[in-house]
Amino acid sequence: MNDDVRNIVLGVVAAGISAALGWVARTYLWKRRLRRKQAFFGLPDNSESLLVVNRGAAGPELAVMRYDVFALLELAALVKDCGAQAQVVAHDVARQGFGERTEFCVGGPASNRRMTAHLASLLPGVRMNVDAEPTPDRGALQIGAERYRLEAGITEYVLLARLTVEASPHNRPVFLFCGQTAITNQAATRYLARHHERLRRKHGNSSFVLLLKVVNSHAYGPDVVEEVADVTRAARAPLPAQATAARPSHRAS
Repeated sequence: MNDDVRNIVLGVVAAGISAALGWVARTYLWKRRLRRKQAFFGLPDNSESLLVVNRGAAGPELAVMRYDVFALLELAALVKDCGAQAQVVAHDVARQGFGERTEFCVGGPASNRRMTAHLASLLPGVRMNVDAEPTPDRGALQIGAERYRLEAGITEYVLLARLTVEASPHNRPVFLFCGQTAITNQAATRYLARHHERLRRKHGNSSFVLLLKVVNSHAYGPDVVEEVADVTRAARAPLPAQATAARPSHRAS
């Protein structure tokens, strides 16, 4: 074997080794990202999760708003990416406790009974006005001492929460998407899908409650979302008695 042939053989071998090492490194990094994502969502391989769906406030019991369907599609894609399975369950038949399976609960208390139960049990510092009368506070979101009014199509608010119950044997999280309108529910699920890595880096696998603002949904749909505040402490503390009194409401600036 002359020098030229030897150099070619060595070059091919070196290229093969480099490609193999690169593939191993990429596979390792991909698997590490996947494991972190699975841990954040509580969705190990082949696990099951619940997508708890609400109903259209003005429709029959099983009617789902178009934007809430879009929200479920966003969540189903997340579940699939984790190698898990999703079961869609109506809000009034999802009768189970916390932590056995990861749960994604979509819709405000006006259209989702399970969301009403979650707010009472897990977020006692949160109230949403569900009165049918068209008053200025209709749909307003109360968090602690602060009240956030709905301005439909202009400024709308939604809570995005990841909650765990330590006493649960599996400690799988419950994700809440509690919005003032159906489009805000989709906005919150899309926000979670786009920013889950940043949220994991910031909060780890701990509980958190974020208040998001959907800006000018009439023009931008669910895409323009601002994080208003981390309201975990206020949302998980009992609601002060004076919080139900009239207070200045937050509006678009």
